[in-house]
Amino acid sequence: TLFLHSKQRHQIAVDCLNRMQKTLRNGCRKYPPHQAELEAIQHKTTQIFHKVYFPDDSDEAFEVDSSTRAKDFCTSIATRLNLKSPEGFSLFVKIADKVISVPEGDFFFDFVRHLTDWIKKARPSRDGVTPQFTYQVFFMKKLWTNTVPGKDRNADIIFHYHQELPKLLRGYHKCTREEAIQLAALVYRVKYGDDTSHFNNLQKVMREVVPTDLSRSMSAEEWRKQILACYNRDAGKSPEDSKISFLKLVYKWATFGSAFFEVKQTTEPSFPEILLIAINKLGVNLIHPQTKEILATHPFTKISNWSSGNTYFHMTIGNLVRGSKLLCETSLGYKMDDLLTSYISLMLTTMNKQRTLRR
Repeated sequence: TLFLHSKQRHQIAVDCLNRMQKTLRNGCRKYPPHQAELEAIQHKTTQIFHKVYFPDDSDEAFEVDSSTRAKDFCTSIATRLNLKSPEGFSLFVKIADKVISVPEGDFFFDFVRHLTDWIKKARPSRDGVTPQFTYQVFFMKKLWTNTVPGKDRNADIIFHYHQELPKLLRGYHKCTREEAIQLAALVYRVKYGDDTSHFNNLQKVMREVVPTDLSRSMSAEEWRKQILACYNRDAGKSPEDSKISFLKLVYKWATFGSAFFEVKQTTEPSFPEILLIAINKLGVNLIHPQTKEILATHPFTKISNWSSGNTYFHMTIGNLVRGSKLLCETSLGYKMDDLLTSYISLMLTTMNKQRTLRR
């Protein structure tokens, strides 16, 4: 420190001193610098602008540096987008065929470096050529515990609507035909505004607005007629207001804000072998893949243990010794594990805060 102080006329000494003070405040990195950091230094700058993608297909560049933690990154994104709060949001890194959530306490570039190294080890080089893995960073809602449509307009418009729509179209929710017609009219208005000409291309419109499991419950022409009638009743409504109306309708369902996983279960003979699992603020929900009936809901307070690997996700409900087990075959066990850990961590943090307030 004394040496750097004595050389303060040199810009690099000033930068080094600032970084040292930041390290003392924020803690040390665990991994060597990422390639992006090295390239910045080689170009005699410490400024790195990183592109972040959002669910509404927009993106923006944000400045990050070697001491930026994921939580800081999330806060600066939430501030730029005028969100009410960054609570429940997370950064996700998409690399190879995986999308992995960045723990909020991790240094951003530490996480990316570690993840890239891990993927390289898992996929060894061919013919002596080490594959180069590029990655993308996404910012999305992860935990929906306190999400109420209408409370944060920007979050609804940029995130909640665009994250919920694909789940509806894939047929994951238990949705009546009447609800599907109302939702389809809203989705059409979001996509095309006041232009009704797209109703002429019926097959394309059906794929874009009607849940796959319900599309054959009426003829395509009947769907068109009923959606158009519902659409006309909402004449004058803006696409943004249509997004919020969509969310308010979906919010009534117990499966709102869920992450869905199709798994093969091997422990419960009374349940179908192929099961739909929805993890949301209520806990872990087991759903019949055809009828969409919720067969069981296991609140987080009843889940005592869980583990995951490349091909499985295991969970113990109730007592560790006498409790029941759920054994699943899935390639997405890492996502289920992370979501469960994050929801339970948030629940425990909330409970501790409430205890502190009571004192």
